[in-house]
Amino acid sequence: MDSRTWDERYRAADLWGSEPNVFVREAVVDLPPGRALDVAAGDGRHTLWLARLGWDVDAVDFSTVAMQRGADLAREQGVASRTRWHVADVLADPLPPGPVDLVVVAYLQLPVQALGAALAAACAHVGPGGTAVLVGHDRSNLAGGTGGPQDPAVLWTTDDVATAARAAGLEIRDAAVRERAVAGADRPALDAVVLARRPVA
Repeated sequence: MDSRTWDERYRAADLWGSEPNVFVREAVVDLPPGRALDVAAGDGRHTLWLARLGWDVDAVDFSTVAMQRGADLAREQGVASRTRWHVADVLADPLPPGPVDLVVVAYLQLPVQALGAALAAACAHVGPGGTAVLVGHDRSNLAGGTGGPQDPAVLWTTDDVATAARAAGLEIRDAAVRERAVAGADRPALDAVVLARRPVA
């Protein structure tokens, strides 16, 4: 979907809620706050949560409506000074300059070649000792899970994601398909979760 389609979706509904993804929360909650980059941030649920924890966050998404909603919420929550909202296409536009202590990419569902390029670009911003948290709908979710895109071309595999992180010089700390509970569903969603870190020189 293009940016105008996403703009319409964000105008029509609160798509993701206000709570962070469970795997992002698990990976980040014990890290000391620093500077973060939230790629494909939507309307900022992770950006806002990180800012409330004391992180200084750049959010990037190609939906103007989503970025404006995130900025409005940041003002309402008293964290505007710790957030910056960038309307940009991760496949065509440069990301805010790094390095950063944390990169979060959650549910950026693209064909494998485009995904690899976007993830490698995002992971390149991780500074020494920094962390990347990469979460997306796994390909196995199509047959064995709940929700998510129904096009296998845009579903992740941990191998593809780990390859992109390694291309940016990161070390893989964990790469697994994880079950995520979905309210009202008979079975969980299946997500690819990759955690990576840049070595300290």
